[in-house]
Amino acid sequence: MHNLKKIVAAGAAVATLVGLAACGGGSDAASDNSANKGDADKASLVVWGWDSGNSMKDIVKAFEKANPGITVKFNNTGTAEKTSTALTNAIAAGNGAPDAVMLEDPTVTQFAVTDGLVDLTAYGADKMEDDFAAGPWNKLQYNNKPYALPIDSGPEMFFYNKAVFDKAGVDGESIKTWDDYYEAAKKIRATGSYITNIAGTSNDYQPFTAQAWQAGAKPWTVDGENITINMTKDEGMQRYIKFVQKLIDEDLVDTKTPNWSDDWNRELNDGTLASLTIGAWMPINLMTGAPDQAGNWRVAQLPQWEEGKEVSAEDGGSAWAITKQSKNQDAAWKWVEFITHGEGAQISADTGTFPSLKKILQSDSFTDPTTEANKKTNDYFGGQNVNQILAEAAQRPTEKFQYLPYNPYAQSTYGDEVSKAYTKEITLEQALENYGKKLAEYGEQQGYTVTVK
Repeated sequence: MHNLKKIVAAGAAVATLVGLAACGGGSDAASDNSANKGDADKASLVVWGWDSGNSMKDIVKAFEKANPGITVKFNNTGTAEKTSTALTNAIAAGNGAPDAVMLEDPTVTQFAVTDGLVDLTAYGADKMEDDFAAGPWNKLQYNNKPYALPIDSGPEMFFYNKAVFDKAGVDGESIKTWDDYYEAAKKIRATGSYITNIAGTSNDYQPFTAQAWQAGAKPWTVDGENITINMTKDEGMQRYIKFVQKLIDEDLVDTKTPNWSDDWNRELNDGTLASLTIGAWMPINLMTGAPDQAGNWRVAQLPQWEEGKEVSAEDGGSAWAITKQSKNQDAAWKWVEFITHGEGAQISADTGTFPSLKKILQSDSFTDPTTEANKKTNDYFGGQNVNQILAEAAQRPTEKFQYLPYNPYAQSTYGDEVSKAYTKEITLEQALENYGKKLAEYGEQQGYTVTVK
């Protein structure tokens, strides 16, 4: 029952995040799954996920045509958070989980640690590493084994408003390092704009992890039941903290405007905010949120900590996994392989999902500037071949990075402590130290052995 405590705790954290009450109880779902293989060629699968690209109907149809003995019932859970909540409750209750489930990348570790997912090594998934971009692949490993396969990715990119940069006398293409970025920030601030915004809210959690990741930081490490929290003494974290604190102290970033707010869109649209470091899925959001800047925005590779390096990091992404409760695991694997590695991945890419599969990223069709979708995007970005730049970023190397097994709690409480650094109540180092203690206390309450450095 030791794992059950963690499952319920994780569910409570997710419920806090989305404002839903978790429920359930009963027997521990973590058990031997040798009897759950089922018939690989004949099954009625239930799968959960969300359908942001409105492509699931076509994917199910194509899958059933390729696998005539298998039917698929797709339950649209609406959002990643609601999916995690529903799965957490089903695992805690010991029944009700789907055969396969779509999860946000950072939550995969949570369900792997609590033994709710099938290790996909038995299906040869461990040999697929070279087929996927490194960033999303690395996020889905637990104990060096894959517990899910990625469907999309979100390499961190540098989006900038060329018109605002030109006004400040800054060449966006010349920004290769974070030192270059800092110098540009000073020139842009002199014009009345900010190079970007950071308010330290929960919406900044994913960008924080991406940027710390790129800096080589390991704010936490997970080894089974043992967790180490190292928010301020880790070399990569010190690099990140020192840089961001300098931006705060010198008023070079807008610390009042949170991401995804109405003010955020307004400031992107009027040029008050001149750039963003954010996932490769951002183009459509700029096109809809900042329409008055059509033709002005550009995209470039993320600045580097060391000149000449090409280190990337991930901001977002989702994946498909098989649940331990499934009685049709062999057939569920066929679904997971189809939608992430096979024809389904191409259908998703064709309907706007940014792919993680290298053969799509490297295909001529993905970067073809004459397609209707690409032409519309490229026009907004001043004629750049946007997908070509994004695809290059997705194939850059990444360091290994772990998420906590209670990631939803880490995300929902991030702003409680870290926002105080952006209002200048305390330093960023102090804020992150307090945040680390809070994460450690929560982990201990859930039965983990936590060491704070």
